[in-house]
Amino acid sequence: MKEKRKYRTIEMLLRIVTAIILIQTLHFKFSGHPQAVHIFSTIGMEPWGRYGIGTIELITGILFFLPNYWKIASIITAGLMVGAIGFHLFTPLGIEVVVDGVSDNGQLFAMAIAALVLSVILIYSANLPKLYRELLKK
Repeated sequence: MKEKRKYRTIEMLLRIVTAIILIQTLHFKFSGHPQAVHIFSTIGMEPWGRYGIGTIELITGILFFLPNYWKIASIITAGLMVGAIGFHLFTPLGIEVVVDGVSDNGQLFAMAIAALVLSVILIYSANLPKLYRELLKK
């Protein structure tokens, strides 16, 4: 396999996995699942935050499949996941979300970290920091 083709295949896999992480939680946000309601109530953003974040995640998940727009999706995902990780660490929500005695065992927190890591890898693979520095010089 040619080097460029191999690189693009890995890049596409990272985009798909990141999009899946974002999209698979949408059912819970939009259907009013008790865990999603608990999370957004705890951070004081229920229901507008649940719908708003869900909509942003839906659009971002779609952008990952569009040429060149995946770069923007990576930046948006990194911002969303920094926020999600921050809420887990610095609010009563905690790393392990417990609703009605049922724990997620930190799965949501782990998925946020995974999405953040994947989006940062994609940002650097697109060489976006270099492009940003060049824009600042102009």
